[in-house]
Amino acid sequence: MIVALDHVQLAAPVGSEPTLRAYYVDVLGLTEIPKPPVLAARGGCWFATADGAVQVHVGIEDPFTPAKKAHPALRIRGIHAYAEQLAAEGAEVVWDDNLPGHDRFYSFDPVGNRIEFLEPRGV
Repeated sequence: MIVALDHVQLAAPVGSEPTLRAYYVDVLGLTEIPKPPVLAARGGCWFATADGAVQVHVGIEDPFTPAKKAHPALRIRGIHAYAEQLAAEGAEVVWDDNLPGHDRFYSFDPVGNRIEFLEPRGV
């Protein structure tokens, strides 16, 4: 029986860790969490919400191709203010109204991976 989603894995090119840290920590507001030493040797970064309930792992892939269709969807509280914050940091914000009962937008991390942000209406 499945009880929770542990993390989402994205890929990034070799040497992109500083750019990823700037985006996932400074723009999205996540915290970098340490990778186990055996996995840290492979490169990449792991990030989590303050409570650790949501994790995004970004691993190094060579050759690298960004995920343009496949994506994580992150549930947001105060989505309009959050979108304004991302846009102010220079992140692209593309609103989409095709999911009934939700406000949502897409953005892209600095290596081109698509990320969905959504908030149920009336909750």
